[in-house]
Amino acid sequence: MNELTITKTSTVSLNFNLSLDDGQLVDGNMYKQAASFEIGDGTLLPGFELNLLGMKAGETGDFMIEPVNGFGVPNINNIQLFSRSQFSGIALEIGTVVSFSDAAKAELPGVVKSIQGDRIEVDFNHPLAGKSLRFEVKIVEVS
Repeated sequence: MNELTITKTSTVSLNFNLSLDDGQLVDGNMYKQAASFEIGDGTLLPGFELNLLGMKAGETGDFMIEPVNGFGVPNINNIQLFSRSQFSGIALEIGTVVSFSDAAKAELPGVVKSIQGDRIEVDFNHPLAGKSLRFEVKIVEVS
């Protein structure tokens, strides 16, 4: 078994589960093929990677990630009001994901938060912003 420990320059293969406080699974590959990435490449948020540092192949971990170290805290400025006329041809209901483009043509997805007559409130915060997350991990390989 590889005895290298995970450092800031490691390539890591792992299995993981990411769940909410209530146990609801958000993402994971625990019983599938391991995911591989380089620490610092942006695949995992820094708050998740910090928990991996020092681990070795074969080790498991179970970590709680607070919002500030995960997907952040919700920003009130990321909630915008729109007129219904800006959504022609889209059946809107609370929870509908809509997409806009910013000045650089990057896609900005948002979730319809409320509908009040002609006013549509869209939340552009990450859906996991403000959530504490449980990060279960099994390190498969370190290089």
